Amino acid sequence: MSKLFAEKLKALQNGSYDVFYRQKRYLLRKETHLDGRLIKLYAEELGGSDFISLNYYTEVSGGLLKPCEMPKEKVISFIMDIECD
Repeated sequence: MSKLFAEKLKALQNGSYDVFYRQKRYLLRKETHLDGRLIKLYAEELGGSDFISLNYYTEVSGGLLKPCEMPKEKVISFIMDIECD
């Protein structure tokens, strides 16, 4: 997994807040568990049907991304391109 992806994911604040992706607004929810070894993220498009869901294990060699019911590329694109207020 890309170091830049991991850095961007870890830098996102825990909690629920609005972000923008491809000019659409999403409600993002991030939780960090197990002393930072597990990151859970879920984002849903407000007023639409798109969503992003992932688990990221920081301690597994180079980081292990486990998207939930979607391609890794979609999750990576979302994290790399979101804009926070």
